[in-house]
Amino acid sequence: MADDVRGIEIVAIRLDPLANTPAMRLREIDGSRREFDIFIGAPEASSIHTALEGAEMPRPLTHDLFVMTLQRLDVTISKVCITEVVDGTYYAEMHLESTTGVHVISCRPSDGVALAVRAECPIYASEDILDAVGEVPESDGAEEILEEFKDFIENINPEDFGR
Repeated sequence: MADDVRGIEIVAIRLDPLANTPAMRLREIDGSRREFDIFIGAPEASSIHTALEGAEMPRPLTHDLFVMTLQRLDVTISKVCITEVVDGTYYAEMHLESTTGVHVISCRPSDGVALAVRAECPIYASEDILDAVGEVPESDGAEEILEEFKDFIENINPEDFGR
């Protein structure tokens, strides 16, 4: 993985209304907080959503099984990096650590993210991807209003209401 990467987080798993296809929205954690979407398959969207919600399934799903198998073999997923986009197709790498060293395996971003969420490891995107497809979301001021309201609620006293 190159050094020119930025930490990213999952903002949402949603259905793109124009393409009628699931998409995961990812956002740069620091900096200008650029966002971008990657279209993914329905099973991967469901898997990521299930993991984000912390839902317990009666039997392990495929991504759960893979993480459990790695743990049993004393292998950890240390990070997932979305490395490039070529003709609209995104590529990613999963970094595994074991007693034999670090092993980098190519994977689909959707599988990498589904595994990263379960393994609680960081997700990165290359600076080149963020430069090419990342967009700074327009602020409608709602986030600032919400923060002000949270501050108000956290600092309110009964005396503030009078009698």
